[in-house]
Amino acid sequence: MTWIAFLFVSAVIVYAGTQLARYGDMIADRSGMGRTWIGAVLVAATTSLPELATGVSSTAVYRATDIAVGDVLGSCLFNLLLLSVMDGLGGDQPISSRAAPGHALSIAFGSMLIGLAGLSLLAEPNLPHLRWIGWYTPLMIGIYLLSMRSLFHYERRQRERMPAVLEEEAVPHAISTGVVWFRYSIHALVVVVAATLLPGLGQQIASETGLEQSFVGSMFIAASTSMPELVVCISALRLGAVDLAIGNVLGSNIFNMFILALDDIFYLPGPILATVSRSHLIAILAALIMNSLVLAGLTYQSMRKRLALAADTWGIVAIYVAAMVLLARQHS
Repeated sequence: MTWIAFLFVSAVIVYAGTQLARYGDMIADRSGMGRTWIGAVLVAATTSLPELATGVSSTAVYRATDIAVGDVLGSCLFNLLLLSVMDGLGGDQPISSRAAPGHALSIAFGSMLIGLAGLSLLAEPNLPHLRWIGWYTPLMIGIYLLSMRSLFHYERRQRERMPAVLEEEAVPHAISTGVVWFRYSIHALVVVVAATLLPGLGQQIASETGLEQSFVGSMFIAASTSMPELVVCISALRLGAVDLAIGNVLGSNIFNMFILALDDIFYLPGPILATVSRSHLIAILAALIMNSLVLAGLTYQSMRKRLALAADTWGIVAIYVAAMVLLARQHS
């Protein structure tokens, strides 16, 4: 019954998260912002609501810190794996060759935040605290806000250099703005309520299977809370909105690290990274390697695929599989 409940809650999150991203994108379309910024900020934040709700409930209610941290880091890995999925579904041309160079900025900030989490996890016993909060939490929040500001100004400069973009006619919508915001809010509430059930189900699965919470969080819960990103990315790819899809993936990873900082604030017994397993370093190092592969593909701009994927996205698949195997062996 636990697995059935887990799958049902995951299905609810997929449906509500997809609708949430749809109405969020409609709001973004009426704001006139570019796809890169919208994907990295607005759509990324909306599709990351399951991770936010799961993290807060894991720390504030269940005190399952390994579930919370595993969900954040596992979601980062799963999100990057989505680039390989999109590459496989994106036709003969590698997806990296159709992406805007501005995504490198998102990769840089994402790597900075993930690296900071790894450094903090290693050094936590020797670090000062701000009451119950780790020193890294305000720094992560500051870097997140800086990244959003930097992406906004970068996108604005790009739009100023391309006046034709500014002259695009707005796409009319039959639904009023008020109705869009109402539906957006309803689906956001559904996502939050459903996601708060995941930590308890994750603890039951860990108990029934004998698996550790860090592995359950990194694999099962991370995959389920990342389903909205998967659906949004595939939908955006079919519409030809490659930059929106890639921006969603990279922006979600930046937002995930912001969620880690919020999890630390809601965990009142002390700094969250002082309580979790060191095995999370596997996911952190894997995410940094995968980010490097994305940056290499974005810079090199390969025009060929081998067996349905480009070299960089094959590398992403290999690192993801290796990380999951290492995590499974760590907890076997």
